[in-house]
Amino acid sequence: MNNTNNTPSTQKRILFATLLAFGFFIAYDFLYIQPMQKEKTELAKAEQAKQQTQTNTQQNDAPLSEQKSVTLNNNAPVTTGDIVATIKTNNNVIEIDSLGRIAQVTLSQGQYINQSGKHLQLFNPNNLKPLEVRFSDRDVNNEAFNTKVVANVSELDATTTKQTIVLTQELNETTLTKEITFSPDGSYSIKASTTNGKEFFITPGFRPDILADVYADHGILLKNNDNTLTIIEDGDLSSASNFVGIKIASAFDRYYATVLYNFERSMALSLMPDNSGNAQIFINAGDNITLNGYMGPKEYETLKALNPELTDVIEYGWFTFIAKPMFTMLNYIYSLVGHWGWTIVLATILIKLVLYPLAHKGMVSMMKLKDLAPKIKEIQEKYKGDNQKASMHMMELYKKHGANPMGGCLPIILQIPVFFAIYRVLVNAIELKGADFLWVTDLAEMDPYFILPILMGATMFLQQKITPNAIQDEMQRKIFQYLPVMFTFFFLWFPAGLTLYWFVNNVFTVIHQYYLNRTYENAKELRKAAHEKV
Repeated sequence: MNNTNNTPSTQKRILFATLLAFGFFIAYDFLYIQPMQKEKTELAKAEQAKQQTQTNTQQNDAPLSEQKSVTLNNNAPVTTGDIVATIKTNNNVIEIDSLGRIAQVTLSQGQYINQSGKHLQLFNPNNLKPLEVRFSDRDVNNEAFNTKVVANVSELDATTTKQTIVLTQELNETTLTKEITFSPDGSYSIKASTTNGKEFFITPGFRPDILADVYADHGILLKNNDNTLTIIEDGDLSSASNFVGIKIASAFDRYYATVLYNFERSMALSLMPDNSGNAQIFINAGDNITLNGYMGPKEYETLKALNPELTDVIEYGWFTFIAKPMFTMLNYIYSLVGHWGWTIVLATILIKLVLYPLAHKGMVSMMKLKDLAPKIKEIQEKYKGDNQKASMHMMELYKKHGANPMGGCLPIILQIPVFFAIYRVLVNAIELKGADFLWVTDLAEMDPYFILPILMGATMFLQQKITPNAIQDEMQRKIFQYLPVMFTFFFLWFPAGLTLYWFVNNVFTVIHQYYLNRTYENAKELRKAAHEKV
């Protein structure tokens, strides 16, 4: 009976597979997912443009109440209303159109600038707009989309104190009133009501359309009363779904979100797919509802100041359970040093220190295995064809010399969730937007001069050169040699903050390996000298 050998060959295969897994992850993301997402986005935009031309003169069907079957037309209304009111806060400029919807939000803070040098605007005008109302009564709904609201003021300055605007829409069978109070931080509260018991739905709108890419989830997020989250990404909703017991309803892209929430009285809502399978949120208001809202960057401190529960709007995917504590650590370090670049450097060093004992043990094990390689080869030749006996003798050899064939790859395997967690944090953290570091002007964007990716690749190559390696297979050896080149290529387009983390991690790994090589060789020389004296 032949068994698989637990040999350095096995150890090398695991290490090799681990490194290839990193490479595959990056390559799959860059070469397949991103082009596919780009193509999907272009198709979706083309479809929206087509829908716009087909529905400009049509009115949307309204959703029925939560107790009834929802029969909402999939197309968001594209009626373009005139701007009837403009609200200025410390963080944004908000425009309300003649149908009582938030037509646009322009971010006024200095770091939120697009490539043309203009302030970022959150919403695509062709998408579902925040605070749009749909009536359950189809006739009333059709009338509402042809009746302009009346605003009690046309301009509000909410930069220093809260300011309120009242929007009134007079219809034949009811009057819809929206009383919206805006705060200096850009958040708001809304009280909406109708007369004659006319039931309606209200929406936070479609997600901001600034950055929806494969680096982060984007779609809708619901937080339930039991604090569990429901996340439906763009394109994943095939049919209408009803939810009850909801306290937060958010539509989000990578960095930005539009949110409606109520922590005192839970919400019932319906999710309706548009023609691209993207979820649209409609909150059941009955004939009156009071909600709080936010539209803007998913900044941790901003959301926490509104309510700590709102920080759950920042979602990191599968590794959230590690990523959230990771961000807490980063945020704490930032509160001490006040600079995101140095925060990443210090956090990387801290992570290296925590993992140091395990990494050190693994490195020592790899060096011992390299020293034992000739003896292992002798055993393999001697017991060629008898894997069970060869394995037994090699295990005795490992035990005698204190070597662990799995020790070299175990630290790398355990670092995988740490890497993906900090990867998720750094690509989702809007705090890095506009944060500079030396020559890098924005850590949320790629290094414009490709210096960090090149330095990362160089340190990876140096690390490879000084790390003990007993690979005999020529093909594996060549692939290992090209890994630094491959990683450098893919990191050219990665956010500079993530590349900075990887580069600093490599620098300290090289220092650690160099120190270990020196001390290990010195120890060998001392043992050899002591043996010769005997």
